[in-house]
Amino acid sequence: MKTIRELLQTKGHKVHTVQAGETVYRAIEKMVEHNIGALLVKREERVIGIITERDYLKKVILKNRSSKETSVETIMSPELVVTNSARTIGEALATMTEKRCRHLPVLEDGKLCGLVSIGDLVKAMIADQKAHIEFLEEYLYGGR
Repeated sequence: MKTIRELLQTKGHKVHTVQAGETVYRAIEKMVEHNIGALLVKREERVIGIITERDYLKKVILKNRSSKETSVETIMSPELVVTNSARTIGEALATMTEKRCRHLPVLEDGKLCGLVSIGDLVKAMIADQKAHIEFLEEYLYGGR
């Protein structure tokens, strides 16, 4: 099974972020602009949390807050569940299931080197299984 490192070689290492003091409205604009569901939250260069679409729904919409007046830091999730690039896709999926999260920042030597979503991992796992099936079919049935 592929590692997170191998997945990031294909997906890329770009991580979209937002500063803690920016408005939730600006964070949502960035998510829409990049067609993503989460942004890592930074204070200057240090990652201090994550903001997701769910945070917006639960902590802005349902609490009747203004996204143009509420700071990202007010609604972000400060507890980050992380993984490292040596872990397999299966291990990362197990972590996401256990911790009930949809995004994993990837650290290598203590430094942020990527972000993977549950969709990234499922897509990679399906591709891996498809390749494995094709290999087995070729082995069993030859070059029909």
